[in-house]
Amino acid sequence: MLISSFMLGFGWDSVGQTDKKNSNYKGKPFSDSKYKGGAQTIPGKIQCEYYDFGGEGVAYHDTDPENNGSGKLNPADGSYLHEFRMNEAVDISYTKFQDSPIDNNAFNLVEPEKDQLYVGWTKPGEWIKYTVNVTQSGTYQLGIMFTSNKNGKISIAVNDKDATGLITLPSTANEKETVPWRNWHHWNYLDNIARIELKKGLQTITLHTEELGDMNYDYINFKKIK
Repeated sequence: MLISSFMLGFGWDSVGQTDKKNSNYKGKPFSDSKYKGGAQTIPGKIQCEYYDFGGEGVAYHDTDPENNGSGKLNPADGSYLHEFRMNEAVDISYTKFQDSPIDNNAFNLVEPEKDQLYVGWTKPGEWIKYTVNVTQSGTYQLGIMFTSNKNGKISIAVNDKDATGLITLPSTANEKETVPWRNWHHWNYLDNIARIELKKGLQTITLHTEELGDMNYDYINFKKIK
């Protein structure tokens, strides 16, 4: 289902050189002991938890300074999943499969992967930015793996220019759910939320939470269609 389509040209040239508007960006691609870093590659999946290093106002904006997932909901215990980026404000958790189902519940529209990190606790006005390497110029169809407790809206910018307009992520809450908090854990994948033009080379992609919030973001898929 195509929710939004808004074609744009962008501020990086075909060999990935920045224009003057983007040359002052101070963020750097994420890396750690498991993910060895470098710009995430398009075509392909952009994992939402691998937003750039750079901190508040550079690589992300979050409405409160605390990570409500890593180190809090998931107490610091020395494990990778519980302590992932726990000293940064972007809120991160991971999919849990247990005897009492959390993310492996009967109301999923699409099954998530177990122990998959994701960005959550999203609020309007928040954003996260990624340095990406586009290997082929062309038209890309975007998909997203997500949960939505309401009918929240997002948008996606390329090199700080809006590329999609508002995109609605339909609520995955279900009135038959008997565990109220689990309405934040019903996963779905939409395969065609927008189509955008991308040029070959290094880019920045920014995911904005625009309206309502209360969404979880696993990954955004960029599929080249022409």
